[in-house]
Amino acid sequence: MNTDSAHRSGWEIAEVVFGIPFLLAIALQLVVPFPLSQGILRQALIPIGISLVVIGIGFIVSARRELAHHGQPTDAGQPTSKVVKTGIFSISRNPLYLGGVMVVLGIALMLNMLWALVTLLISIMICHYVLIIPEETYLAAKFGKEYEEYRSSVHRWLGRK
Repeated sequence: MNTDSAHRSGWEIAEVVFGIPFLLAIALQLVVPFPLSQGILRQALIPIGISLVVIGIGFIVSARRELAHHGQPTDAGQPTSKVVKTGIFSISRNPLYLGGVMVVLGIALMLNMLWALVTLLISIMICHYVLIIPEETYLAAKFGKEYEEYRSSVHRWLGRK
């Protein structure tokens, strides 16, 4: 990992922060089944879950394309040379993480796995402290006023201020 980046360790990535707890949820579901719902509600959760997965993937793809368009890495372990504020980044400072949350939430609903919702909450907390806070600190130190202006105009997860 580069020393001029927000993260120093190879495990400090969304795939690990969301993936390992999700694998734990699958194991827990096999050992101690914990469904979300039954009956008609169960049937309603499937299309909602599919929609969340599709939207989440859209966020991830849009964010990666926007970063590539500006010549910026998608690996948080690599240094960045500019604050990307266009495209999906104009409505979310963390569209990759938001997309990951939506994908896991959607899968949890589609597969009727309450354990996945429990581990998703853990993932979101880990994401906040291990990924987002170091990235915001890095960007504020590197870009100063430009990043602070961006931060004050776009919400961390979704929406403009």
